[in-house]
Amino acid sequence: MSGFNLADLFELVTDAVPDREAVVSHAPSGGVSPTRRLTFRQLDERSNRLAHALSELGIGPGDHIGLQLLNGSEYLEGMLAAFKLSAVPVNINFRYVEGELQHLYDDADLVAVIHHRQFSPRVAVAAKGANQLEHLLAVDDDSGADLADGALDYETVLADAKPDRPDGTERSGDDRYIAYTGGTTGMPKGVVWRQEDIFFAAMGGGDVFQSGNFIKTPEEIVERIPEAGGTILTTPPLMHVSAQWGVFHSLFAGGRVVFPPHGPFDADAVWRLVQDEGVNILTIVGDAMARPLAETFDTARAAGSPYDASSLIVVGSGGAVLSSTAKGRLAELLPNLMIVDGFGSSETGIVGNKLHAAGDTTAGSRFTVNAQTNVLDDDGMPIEPGSGAVGRLARKGHVPIGYYKDETKTKATFLEIDGDRWVLPGDNATVDEDGTVVLLGRGSTSINTGGEKVYPEEVETALMTSPDVADAIVVGLPDDRWGERVVAVVKAAAGADPTLESLQEHTRSSLARYKVPRGLVLVDAVERTPAGKPDYKWARETAEADGSAASDRA
Repeated sequence: MSGFNLADLFELVTDAVPDREAVVSHAPSGGVSPTRRLTFRQLDERSNRLAHALSELGIGPGDHIGLQLLNGSEYLEGMLAAFKLSAVPVNINFRYVEGELQHLYDDADLVAVIHHRQFSPRVAVAAKGANQLEHLLAVDDDSGADLADGALDYETVLADAKPDRPDGTERSGDDRYIAYTGGTTGMPKGVVWRQEDIFFAAMGGGDVFQSGNFIKTPEEIVERIPEAGGTILTTPPLMHVSAQWGVFHSLFAGGRVVFPPHGPFDADAVWRLVQDEGVNILTIVGDAMARPLAETFDTARAAGSPYDASSLIVVGSGGAVLSSTAKGRLAELLPNLMIVDGFGSSETGIVGNKLHAAGDTTAGSRFTVNAQTNVLDDDGMPIEPGSGAVGRLARKGHVPIGYYKDETKTKATFLEIDGDRWVLPGDNATVDEDGTVVLLGRGSTSINTGGEKVYPEEVETALMTSPDVADAIVVGLPDDRWGERVVAVVKAAAGADPTLESLQEHTRSSLARYKVPRGLVLVDAVERTPAGKPDYKWARETAEADGSAASDRA
């Protein structure tokens, strides 16, 4: 083997534990398709069949294959089949409309797209304008949607293909892994990684218990497989690569991955799966999932029909604010639970985490980071802990190659400093006296009010510690006096009636006065991405359309 190749690593694990259950894809109740359960051997075989089918279509090393799929075994099969061919799977946001899809298809140089049939109408339109796209494979999803012109049925393709592992490809740790990210502004862009780097930066590096003890050789991954594999329930969509990282971390440890039924987040369904599947690790995205989970668990307990969550050890969150209020509520309901808040990005992999401590009421997003991560000022020097200075979060070591086909953006984000190559994706942060990194948010969403810079995530975190707030997104709107004013778009908690004045009073205890909201828009629901991240474009448009009275007082 040449380096740490993701297909090689998966095959090593498969050969070691072939009959362990690897993936469980739950089908919606009332649907035609049954729940699918696959052992490692079966997952490997289906991936082999797909790899042979793609090879027969002329797809091989270096070719890009789009995955426009909901969560399920097919997503993993698509990734593994691409890795087996030294091809490159590309994540596609299934919420994109035709124009966004066509841009991504072209920008990513896709030669094939594997998609669920419900997306066929958009795929068909976008594919007509994509220069290199030649092949469509459609996965049945009980939607009743017709196949796009020229599309092949996924299961038929697999049934006609060989089940043995493809050969003839010289795999290596240099094979590519691409993460397409929409960021906070602009069109989506691809972050290009070597597979070896993403394995160590985001997929655990063979360190089952995340102790920093990475494997030294690919073969060592087999020695690290626990006698009993853990079970992870993944609720965020795999189109967001952080969800992929958690899944592959589990698979490389011989663990089992459970996917809930397709559709909107359903807290009751999640708790039933925790109970029925013996889930050990539950991955969620911030308060948007944590709060309904806590409410549903508490309601069931009060009604005398509690869920059995005795198997659950860890709830891990990333990608959006997980407030101390939500963490505290989960910890109160499940006192033996470990609640871990993680942080990373498509450009850095996983760089830090925070374990919830009893009684923690801090409003900021504070993380302990790994040894390869620091906060650098404009001169590339580390921020002095406790100084209050703001810099950019940076990582060295296992970092990406750059942005796909964007040399300008690559040069601006990847810097050589004193012989080390650093990636600085744009996350602003400062460092507390104890070395804890305090995240402030992306500069592209920051608000300039009265000459002071305000990061929305910091204000959102403060708002969501209020018992009157169920969810919140913060944006800046033009203001004659301040340049921009801080406006909170808020969904009220059940039975609550927050006012601008009450929320200003609440946030003053944890925020400087200039950061306190000067405008409030109440909504029935806060729009977020399928991964739970704030939809700042929607929030800004909603705030602009509302025209609610604003206050000069903060």
